Amino acid sequence: MVGIGGGAAYNGSVNTSAGREAWKTIFELLFAGQAQGRMADACAAAGISPGLMKTLFHLKPGDGVPMRDLADQWGCDASYVTSLTDGLEERGLVERRPHPTDRRIKMIVLTEDGVAARQRAFELLHEPPACFGVLTAAEQRQLRDLLRKVAQSDPALARARMVAVH
Repeated sequence: MVGIGGGAAYNGSVNTSAGREAWKTIFELLFAGQAQGRMADACAAAGISPGLMKTLFHLKPGDGVPMRDLADQWGCDASYVTSLTDGLEERGLVERRPHPTDRRIKMIVLTEDGVAARQRAFELLHEPPACFGVLTAAEQRQLRDLLRKVAQSDPALARARMVAVH
């Protein structure tokens, strides 16, 4: 069930031709369009690999994240998160700290350099590609609102927000 308009619910299938076309277009914009090279540019600016960049994205300034939570969220082995943390720590972008109530748990925390690298990466990645120029300001707001609505109903994003809060 998907909410539309003023909170009404749409009971139809999400597996529609229009839904598939919309998702395909988003995928093409991200992976084949003008924005395709953005991740490489952001990684180059920070001097890190895409895997390390993904880890930076899941950390918030001032908040630590248990390493186990990242492994659970990503569905990977804890040793992979340890490897990513090692790479970021070697570059001075994160540090490990003990959990405030359970010293057995290791938290990953951004350093000042990590906060700056994360911010630079987001600045590069969040700049809309030139092709957005075909949309009026009103159309860009409409697109933003529709994408926010979709994102708010995504259970994986909700879980990721929960991990970031704890």
